[in-house]
Order: sequence, then C-alpha cells, then structure tokens
Amino acid sequence: MKQGDFSFKGLKMVVRAIAVVTSSIATIISTALPLLLGYDITVLGLFGLSLLLVTGALLVHGVLTHVLNDLMDFESGTDQASPALLSGGSRVIQDGVMSLGTLRRMAVSAIIILLSAGLLFMVLGQFKLVILTLIGIWGAVTYSTRPFIFAYRPFLGEWLSLFPSMLLLGLAAPWIMLDSVPLWAWQNATINALWCMAWVMVHHIPDLNADRNSVPKKRTSVVWSVERYGLYRAGLPALIYLVLVFLIVMTMISARPIGAVGALLMLGYAIYLILSMDVKNVEQVTQREKILLLLAMSTAIWLGIFY
Repeated sequence: MKQGDFSFKGLKMVVRAIAVVTSSIATIISTALPLLLGYDITVLGLFGLSLLLVTGALLVHGVLTHVLNDLMDFESGTDQASPALLSGGSRVIQDGVMSLGTLRRMAVSAIIILLSAGLLFMVLGQFKLVILTLIGIWGAVTYSTRPFIFAYRPFLGEWLSLFPSMLLLGLAAPWIMLDSVPLWAWQNATINALWCMAWVMVHHIPDLNADRNSVPKKRTSVVWSVERYGLYRAGLPALIYLVLVFLIVMTMISARPIGAVGALLMLGYAIYLILSMDVKNVEQVTQREKILLLLAMSTAIWLGIFY
C-alpha cells in the first residue's frame, strides 16, 4: 500500500471517536433511554432504530463532516499552523497517512452512501429518516465546503450547520417511535445541541492564531470574540451557549427536579472551568476541553435517566 492510500489507521484518525461518542451518540442515548425506561415500545424496535442512528452519526459526523473539514482547513492553512493537541483536524494529511485525493474520494463515497440510504428510505415510505439524512448532509456540507463554509463565519457554523443536525438527531427516536414529540425530548435534544456547541467553541481556542492567519480567514465565533473584546474573551461564545443551557434547565426545575439539579451541577462546573481557563495555555485549554466533553456526555445520559 502506498503512503496516502486509504487505511483503517487513517479512518480511525478521521473519525475521532471521542468527539462522536460524547456528542452525537450521547444525544441519541439521551432521548432513547426514556423510551426504554418509561414507554410501552418494543425493545427490539428501539435497539434497531438506535443502531441505525448511531451508524448514521458515524457516517455523517465521524466521516463526512471531519473529512470535509480536514480538506477545507488544509486548503486554508489553519491545520498546518495548529498546535494540534486535540484540535487541528485529524492530521491524516499532515502525517502522510492519507492523501488529499483519498479524502476527497471518502467524502464522495460517504455522500453517495447517504443519498442512496435516503432514496431507500423514501421508497420504503420512511420520510422522517429521509429528512434526518438530508439534514445530516446539509450540516456536514455547509460547515466546510464552498460556497457556504459556515465554519469560517462567526455563529453561522454553530447555528446553521451544527445545531439543526444535533437537534434533529436528538429528536429522532421519539419523533419516529411516538405519535408526538414529548417536552422532555425537546429539552434534552436542545440542551445536548447547545452543550456540543459550547465545547466546540473551546475546541477552537487553541487554533485562534492559526485561524486568524488562514486564507481564507477562519473567522470562528472565538476569533470574532477576541477581535471584538480582546484575548481574554475567547471563552465568551462557549459561555453564551452554556447560559442558554442554564435558561432551559431552569424551566425544568418543577417538572424534572432531579434531572435539573444534576444538569445544573455539571453546568456550574463547566462554567467555572471556562471562566478560570488560561486561554494562552494550550495544554490547559485542551485538558479542559476533554473535561467538557465528559460533562456534556454525562449531562446527556443524566437527562436521559431522569426525564
């Protein structure tokens, strides 16, 4: 095998399982658990749907989103200048594990598989799965490909690409298996999507200088915040999204007290981590990002148990 060809080592690097598990798969679990614990539905049916959603998340988030992001960030030069501890892409190009051509073929293959799946769902009359598939493709493509490249524009990447994909993924199981989507499902899915947006903002902090010097300039929400308010406001976008989580959780206090209190405790710790973070210390920021990933996943599971 030539250096740069497709390899399972490269695929593992691209998927970045920790990000997929703590966000996409966690939000699936968060709304599947209540169905398992409190609803009269078939366990086999729920397991089959959850397995389908996890497979879709791995393909959309783990492969398509990450591959397209690697391609765009290599073109702009930001990944080459990244400190590359947890951020800076998968590094498959920089380390010579897979070539640009291989990544492009992976992206095309993933899109073909997803569109084929969407067509099959349509033939089978599973129109909700068609919508889920198309929204997933939309999020991946608009985040990192021209003419959209929403990742390079403050707030657009989060709200137009990431949020709709994560929200619908979280709503998927109750939306498909129940006659109507319960309030707890809307709460869990929205909170999980916002949590994901918050840790992604922290993920961008180590790449601040690389993003500012890229061509085109990757003007993330973090770059926007620093340019407008100064370096020590790099954590502001993450705090904004966590405050939105706080507002939603406060509406749950009376109906879901155990779920709300647990979510608030984890949220409070997350806010402390961001407020006390030294944004110049790349190692510290990276370590705190890892903790935020675990807090996001823990919150998702907690809300799934105490719905």
